[in-house]
Amino acid sequence: MFLSSCISHPLISPKISHFGQPSNLRRNVEVDKRFTSALKTRGTDQPSQQASIGAGLLGEWSFARGTRLVGKKVSTFVPFRKSFEVQASWLTTSQIASSMFTLGTAAVLPFYTLMVFAPKAELTKKTMESGVPFIVLGLLYAYLLYLSWTPDTLRLMFASKYLLPELSGMAKMFSSEMTLASAWIHLLAVDLFAARQVFNDGLQNQIETRHSVSLCLMFCPIGIVTHFVTKAVAGTAAADDRHRH
Repeated sequence: MFLSSCISHPLISPKISHFGQPSNLRRNVEVDKRFTSALKTRGTDQPSQQASIGAGLLGEWSFARGTRLVGKKVSTFVPFRKSFEVQASWLTTSQIASSMFTLGTAAVLPFYTLMVFAPKAELTKKTMESGVPFIVLGLLYAYLLYLSWTPDTLRLMFASKYLLPELSGMAKMFSSEMTLASAWIHLLAVDLFAARQVFNDGLQNQIETRHSVSLCLMFCPIGIVTHFVTKAVAGTAAADDRHRH
């Protein structure tokens, strides 16, 4: 009988102190009821927040002190964690785009420096014959394109009914820093390839190309046009010289 009574009523009998006064158990139970009622009144719409609240109650509940310890944790932990994750994700994306933009720009400058200041050096010729810089820029571009890709990318690229790009769609797509960084790497790769073509053509035909190569860095179409104009002028001058002799 004594064992059955203990099993049937393990938590009902109040604990009596040495002075004959009830312990803090009843007070803690009342605090628990008020706290539970406050949680129901406050409520939450997010299942993740409900899970966080439940985890906090299970982890911090104490038989001796009730649930008074979790009140502050429930009210501050969930929104802080959510806002921190969003901010950290945004900073990471922005930092990646900025870093790749700077890295790509710095990576092509040595090649332009060699073509402009040492066009006839053996180091310049061997360096510009290599395809390594274009492979690196291509991989970098593919990585940024992967990070910038969204389900709406193709829709924005081919927005017209004829599946052709539209200016408004392209402007919206390039509003993203990651997309803009990938486009910049794309331009750097194409410009460097065009500058190499100009440089090699100048070596084969013994034509000055330093001004055209310099323009290819920032104004590639103008640099190409300048090279063809220079080539035409040089060809005319060479023909005149042959006629004179």
